[in-house]
Amino acid sequence: MGNELNRRSFLNAAVSAAGLVAMGPLLSACGGGPAQRAGVGSEAALKAVLPAYVPNTSIKPDIASVAGGPDVLTNPGFLSYPTNRVATVSGVPGKGGKYSAVTPLWGTIPPADNAFYQAMNKALGVQLEMKPADGNTYNTIIPTMTASKRLPDWIQLPTWWNSQMNVGGLVGNQLADLTPYLSGDNIKKYPNLAAIPTSAWRTGAWGEKLYGIPSFATGFQIAGLLYYRHDVFDARGIKADQVKSADDLMNLGKELTDAKNGVWAFDDIYRYVYTSFGAPLKWRVDNGKLVHLYETEEFLAALDWCNRLAAAGYVHPDALAGDNANGNTRFYGGKTLITSGGTGAWNLADSQSGKAANPNFRRGGLNVFSADGKSEPRVYMGAGASIMSYLNVNLKPEQIEECLAVANYLAAPFGSAEFTMVNFGVEGTHFTMVDGVPTATEAGKKEVQAQTYPFLAAAAAAVSNPGADVVTKDYTSWQIANVKALVKPVFWNMNISMPQAQATADAGQQVEDAIKDCYHGKKKVSEVKDAVASWKTSGGGDKLIQWTNDNVLQKHGTGQ
Repeated sequence: MGNELNRRSFLNAAVSAAGLVAMGPLLSACGGGPAQRAGVGSEAALKAVLPAYVPNTSIKPDIASVAGGPDVLTNPGFLSYPTNRVATVSGVPGKGGKYSAVTPLWGTIPPADNAFYQAMNKALGVQLEMKPADGNTYNTIIPTMTASKRLPDWIQLPTWWNSQMNVGGLVGNQLADLTPYLSGDNIKKYPNLAAIPTSAWRTGAWGEKLYGIPSFATGFQIAGLLYYRHDVFDARGIKADQVKSADDLMNLGKELTDAKNGVWAFDDIYRYVYTSFGAPLKWRVDNGKLVHLYETEEFLAALDWCNRLAAAGYVHPDALAGDNANGNTRFYGGKTLITSGGTGAWNLADSQSGKAANPNFRRGGLNVFSADGKSEPRVYMGAGASIMSYLNVNLKPEQIEECLAVANYLAAPFGSAEFTMVNFGVEGTHFTMVDGVPTATEAGKKEVQAQTYPFLAAAAAAVSNPGADVVTKDYTSWQIANVKALVKPVFWNMNISMPQAQATADAGQQVEDAIKDCYHGKKKVSEVKDAVASWKTSGGGDKLIQWTNDNVLQKHGTGQ
């Protein structure tokens, strides 16, 4: 997900839990709380709200970013940690203010008021009281705080919980409007924030106003991809780039599967292959008519293909039984040779785990392809950021400006002096340089967590895997090879507040259960069609489609 070093894979579990939520509209369900704010959809509204984008050129990556179109940009790659840690912030950003901040933490919570926090407060020029909370229960903690209107001064709200946390009702009521401070050229007061891609800021826009501050922004956000065992393919003389259609992939399944020796070609792959058949991510507009994924023939064709894949015996039995928890173990052990997952899986920690099982382990990514082998390959873009922080509406203008100055420090680019401080602490106390890599000391392991300050604001994503250059080269090369395949789905990166009934229908649980049973070979496609018919009538699907057409498409457009 971003500025990964050997202990920076902290988001993998969180993003896995989020699933594909970040890939569609960012939803917020209406309850009995404050008035909701629909997403910003029109280009005119966006122009007035979104900050100007000014790339940061202070640190040169080893592998430069490549643009693929509007809002599409590969992540830069670093083969080593920059030796010249450039300072991007002049002086101390704060003016002595005191603020509280709450972020989720999937790990051990550091001691309060530790030496790292004290050093950070000195560097920031504020008293920022960090209060990390258990990430596993964060989605239940925050609603309690908002119900009593006792939010901290600064809070991080993951976008995949927008609905559960009713973010659409909090903006403007409990969360501060940042539009006057960051819109257009106003952001140039904060150069590091200005270097965050525009698409990420859009994720924090509600009701034609800007509220959120993004972390780990990227111009290359997709749900995930099909991975393969690069080392095994090489040993067998198989060229992965020869997979250009669904038939090619099915044939590869036959070639690779050796059930007698405990090897199957595939793990679960449906979620990352169905759009290859031309199916929309969730919505399509045909001749002005809004069409849901479940209503499309391409969706059914993808299901039929995956059902046949399971019936052919090319998918690991444990995957068909729904055991996703051990998918990596199967992949590392060579029990499956093609799997799927988010882009956060492609990192140093993964390489180390794979090599522990097999010294030759090397992860590769199949290029995006179209099922028919003739259509233009495409993969749908997700939101520009899924980590978003907000300021309390009760802060005074001068306090908001002070917090934004702090955010500008926290968003310093990879390898800068500020980035090094935020992510590793004080050299000699929290880390030392080992073979050119910032390496945590015992104090650093206890006190410095990558889920504290970077969860309030962080630089745009960069790829770095010290000691495993092949991982950085493979991943950035894959991005560059596929960057032109990225396309915006309907309602891309739009915050949509739905009534609860429509939000429930949008989840489509009864259909999703049938889909899973179908691609696991337990149900026929006809049974999924029956589930869709039921969803459209008694499940609220038709009402969802009508509501979305009337309140989003007709008022705000497609967001593309």
